[in-house]
Amino acid sequence: MKKKEKWGVLSLASIPLVMTLGNSMLIPVLPMMEKELEISPFQSSLIISIYSIVAIILIPIAGFLSDRIGRKKVIIPSLIIAAIGGLIAGIASWLLENPYILILVARLFQGVGAAGAFPIVIPLIGDMCKSEKDVNTGLGLIETSNTLGKVLSPILGAILAAMIWYMPFFAFPLFCLISILLIQFMVHTPKDNEVDTSSFSFFLKKIKRTLKEEGRWLISIFIVGAICFYILFGMLFFLSSILEDKYEIDGIIKGLILAIPLGALCLASFITGKKLGDDKNAIKWIIFSGLFGSTLAVFVICYIENLYIFLAALVLCGIGVGIALPSLDALITNGTEKDERGTITSIYSSFRFIGVAVGPPVFAILMKLSHDVLFYSVAGISVIATILVLFFIKPPKRVRTDSLFQKVKR
Repeated sequence: MKKKEKWGVLSLASIPLVMTLGNSMLIPVLPMMEKELEISPFQSSLIISIYSIVAIILIPIAGFLSDRIGRKKVIIPSLIIAAIGGLIAGIASWLLENPYILILVARLFQGVGAAGAFPIVIPLIGDMCKSEKDVNTGLGLIETSNTLGKVLSPILGAILAAMIWYMPFFAFPLFCLISILLIQFMVHTPKDNEVDTSSFSFFLKKIKRTLKEEGRWLISIFIVGAICFYILFGMLFFLSSILEDKYEIDGIIKGLILAIPLGALCLASFITGKKLGDDKNAIKWIIFSGLFGSTLAVFVICYIENLYIFLAALVLCGIGVGIALPSLDALITNGTEKDERGTITSIYSSFRFIGVAVGPPVFAILMKLSHDVLFYSVAGISVIATILVLFFIKPPKRVRTDSLFQKVKR
C-alpha cells in the first residue's frame, strides 16, 4: 500500500471510530440515564436502537447517492448532520426538565449521519486500494477502528458521564469535526473513479439483478453480519446492566471491565485483516472458525452464571466475532463488481445495523424472563450463523466483469 493510500485509509478509519463512540459511548451511561430521566430499561435501550433503526432505512439510499455523486460528497455532510444531532441531545439534556423525547429526535439525526458515513467507508476502501491484499488490509484497519471505538467507548463514556451524565452528547460533535477535517484533506478519491449517473429505478434493477445471480451467498453474509452485531451489542447491554444492578460496579471500573472483551475483539480484527489473503474459500473457513468459537463460548454462558467465567467466555466470543467481521467485509467487497460495490455494501451495512438496533431491546425483554431463555436463544442464533457460513456462503472465485450498466449500453 502506497503512503498516500495508507494515510487515506487511516483517515477513513476515523469514521467508524467516531460513529462507534457516538453510539457505544452511551451504553455504560444508560443506567444513569434511567435514573436521571426516570425511564425504564426498555426506554433507555431505545436511545441506542433508534439511532440504528434510522440508519437501516437510509443506508441503501446513501449507497445509491455515493455511487451517483461520489463518496466524499455523501460522507462529509453526513458527519455534519451527526454532529448536529449530538448538539441537540446535549442542549436538550442540559436545559430541559424532561428531555427524553428530544433526545430520541436528536438520535434520529445521528442515525441519519451514521447512514451516510460509516457504510460508505467500505466501498471507498475498495475504490482506493489497487490490490485485493491492500483492500483486505484496509478493511481490517476499518474493523479494528470500529472495535477500538467500542473498547474506548465504555471508558470514555464513564469518564465523561462522571463529570455530568449528558457530557457524552457534547463530546460527539468534536469527534465529528476531527473526522471531517481528516476526510477533507487526507482522503483522495481516485481520478478514474467514475460516478454512476443512472436513475433510482436503474439502481433498483442493479440490486435485483445482483441478488438474483449472487443472492445465496450475499444474503447469507447479510444475515451473519446482523447476527454478529446482535450478539455483540446485546451482550454489552447485558453486561452493563448486571455490573451495575447485580454487582454494584459503575463508573470507570465498569468501563474498564466492558473494554476487556472488546479489546480482544479489536486485536482479533487487526490480526485477521493483516493476515487475510485473496483465497475466498480460505476466508470462508476463517469466518466459520471464528463463529464456531463464539458459539461454543455462548453455550458455556448458558450453564454458568459466574461473572469471571462469563467475562472469559465473552472474551472468546469477542475473538470469534473479531475474526469474522473483517473476513465478511473482504468477501463482500472483493466479491462484487466495482460499480455495484456501494449498493451491495450499503445493504450489508443495513443488516449490521439491524443487529445493533435489535440487540439491546430484545436482551432487555429476555432478561426479565430468565438467564436460560436469554442465552439459549443467543446460542441458537449463533448456531444458525455458523450453519449459514458452512452451507450457504460460496462466493464466486472470480468477480463478474460484465456490469448491468455495460449490458444496457450494449
